[in-house]
Amino acid sequence: MNVPSYPDGHNLLVGKTVVVTAAAGAGIGVATARRCAEEGAEVVVSDHHERRLAETATALADVLGHEPLALRCDVTQEEDVQALIGGAVDAHGHIDVMVNNAGLGGTTDVVDMTDEQWLTVLDVTLNGTFRCTRAALRHMIPRGAGVIVNNASVLGWRAQKGQSHYAAAKAGVMALTRCAAMEAAPAGVRINAVSPSLAPHPHLTKVMDEDLLAEMVRQEAFGRGAEPWEVANVILFLASDYSSYMTGEIVSVSSQHP
Repeated sequence: MNVPSYPDGHNLLVGKTVVVTAAAGAGIGVATARRCAEEGAEVVVSDHHERRLAETATALADVLGHEPLALRCDVTQEEDVQALIGGAVDAHGHIDVMVNNAGLGGTTDVVDMTDEQWLTVLDVTLNGTFRCTRAALRHMIPRGAGVIVNNASVLGWRAQKGQSHYAAAKAGVMALTRCAAMEAAPAGVRINAVSPSLAPHPHLTKVMDEDLLAEMVRQEAFGRGAEPWEVANVILFLASDYSSYMTGEIVSVSSQHP
């Protein structure tokens, strides 16, 4: 099935400041940063990879009219997370939307998995989302406004061989999203998550077995994975006022059904 046309912007985030983690490269993060910029937001991008982050900032200048603030951030390091939030607030006065996109996967059966492999995936994917959520909430709750969108995965619901660490981490992201949303609601802060099934990009094809990737594509109703910007569109919806009554929700972005 053909990929649909790329959508025009509709000024959904005019006047908003959006922070996106893991926004370098060619995946969901950079697609989200671009879509938010196209909708009128001021964007702050972060990643642990400095060269790719700089390239992303340069590429976004054609939308924003200037290079966005780009801050290196390793979400496993609390001081980096604090510097990211502090830098965004110093530059723009406040943060309206926090998109927690950073995650790490891999393919290893439990019987062969080391403690290091397990802990590394959980530290980036789950603990990193927790650290960024906590830091954002400490800014948003006193303001009485803000939106957090987390990137989960359908593997938080479904079983897949070799993905125990990643699936456990993403299920944790879902639970964190729901519980934190209940805590933040009285302050008018919303927290939701997207749960993509498959959004192929160059980095994914380097770390995933080609046969497994092809099988995953075959399982999708559209006969293809999502374009990263198609996932970004749902993140954009959750970040916007169009989802004003939604909090604690996990939105599946998938054409694959059991």
